[in-house]
Amino acid sequence: MEYGTIEREIHIEATPEVVYEVISTPEHLREWWPDEAELDPVPGGTGVISFGNPGESPAHVEQVTVVEADPPRRFSFRWVYDEGTPPAPGNSLLVTFDLVPSGSGTLLRFKEVGFRERGWEAAVLEEAYRDHSAGWDHFLPRLVTYVDRLVAQPSVQP
Repeated sequence: MEYGTIEREIHIEATPEVVYEVISTPEHLREWWPDEAELDPVPGGTGVISFGNPGESPAHVEQVTVVEADPPRRFSFRWVYDEGTPPAPGNSLLVTFDLVPSGSGTLLRFKEVGFRERGWEAAVLEEAYRDHSAGWDHFLPRLVTYVDRLVAQPSVQP
């Protein structure tokens, strides 16, 4: 196996504008992906996401830096980099959400790259890749379910 790129495509029955808000703003991110999120969703904006129950140790915390924010077409960020180190190719992973209008909804094209470029030893690379792949297989369907609930209640739309 290559362990280089994770790619997924999912169709969501909502406009790209709605999907963009859900993938880029902390209040919506918390509903389908991390347990906590603080993020300034503009290019160069930074923040943190954490997984685990608040107040319980150990929570897994990752820094996030927004690379591209082009509503409602693309949102990308770098994560999994060392604190105090500016994220760049070779020291972080890049996640990209591309949103394409499709019928009455949106085709979301997801990609995460940078695993091999991190320079991890083979076992660490394989574990990180499998962990992230399984994670996205868990969280992306939650994104669809959350958006479905959101658009079913028009008074609560973003």
